[in-house]
Amino acid sequence: MIDHPTRDVGFGVYLHWPFCAAKCPYCDFNSHVRHSRPDQARWRAAFAREIAHAARLAPGRTVTSIFLGGGTPSLMEPATVGALLDAVAGAWSVAPDAEITLEANPTSVEAERFRGYRAAGVNRVSLGVQALDDAALKALGRLHSTAEALRAVETAASHFDRYSFDLIYARPDQTPQAWARELREAIARAAEHLSLYQLTIEEGTPFHGLAAAGKLTVPDDDTARALYDVTQEVCAAAGLPAYEISNHARPGAESRHNLLYWRYGEYAGIGPGAHGRLVLPEGRTGTATERSPEAWLARAEGEGHGIVETEALSPGDQADEFLMMGLRLREGIDPARYHALSGRPLDPGRVAGLVAAGLVARTAEGRLAATPKGAPVLNAVVAELAA
Repeated sequence: MIDHPTRDVGFGVYLHWPFCAAKCPYCDFNSHVRHSRPDQARWRAAFAREIAHAARLAPGRTVTSIFLGGGTPSLMEPATVGALLDAVAGAWSVAPDAEITLEANPTSVEAERFRGYRAAGVNRVSLGVQALDDAALKALGRLHSTAEALRAVETAASHFDRYSFDLIYARPDQTPQAWARELREAIARAAEHLSLYQLTIEEGTPFHGLAAAGKLTVPDDDTARALYDVTQEVCAAAGLPAYEISNHARPGAESRHNLLYWRYGEYAGIGPGAHGRLVLPEGRTGTATERSPEAWLARAEGEGHGIVETEALSPGDQADEFLMMGLRLREGIDPARYHALSGRPLDPGRVAGLVAAGLVARTAEGRLAATPKGAPVLNAVVAELAA
């Protein structure tokens, strides 16, 4: 195991299943719709080959978290999930208390399948609910209704001690009052964790084309800020404060895999379009795999992996990523780790200026954290510190 400044954060494995039943109009993730079902036995074998390759690159790690994302991983057969988890366990040691999360869509949630996932080793699920309003779900291109979403949450709760679900806000015509009501209903169903994302119009998506044509209007900046403020207030009052800009949890129930990303830990990215950050003998390295599912499959079968990009990260690159990720967290960053990654300390004058402006604060533990005033303008804060 190679030593590095964030070694104690842990080692994660991200497994990307790229297929969806339908492509949502706001989504710019690497997800694909296919008319014929993929040959899951063939895909299981390809994943196993790439996992083995990653273990040769980064041997001797102990896996502290696994995340099956997508796409729609709940379209996988339980046998496929089990095979992927077995491949990870065969490549590295897996901590006894490892968090193993699977993303699911309400339309693909079945009690029998969830029992299979639990038996395969999954111990946490994350549901893509996105809204508790039928008109909003239709506008977002979702295939489920509110009633189906709530049934899926109940099914998850009956099979898993830990579960979460996502909602999207700042939707067209959404008011802070309506969002507060919807959010309170969601909190009543959420045991410990909610991911709450502000709708963004991403280039290349159908929503981007509609917005450019004037056929889709999202809340203006003032309304979006009001919706953000409502999110923080309602969740904090209910005991689910933000531990990261878009994620809320009861203390101790945070997503450990996502914390690994934000704390700049090491992780292997497996599957089409997956990104990784591995510490190799030559230093911290970014990896990216082939995005096209069929092209990735051919590479994995022919070459043993689908990695198409490998980038050695300079001290400056690492420090910038550490800032960008870590300041999203309520706990903030350890300036000493920034110094270890970059080779230089944070500029005291710039830090003092941001503190004086009320955008960052020094914590009792000596960390540097964005304030409630600084969180909504985090990109500017990071740019000032990184300059």
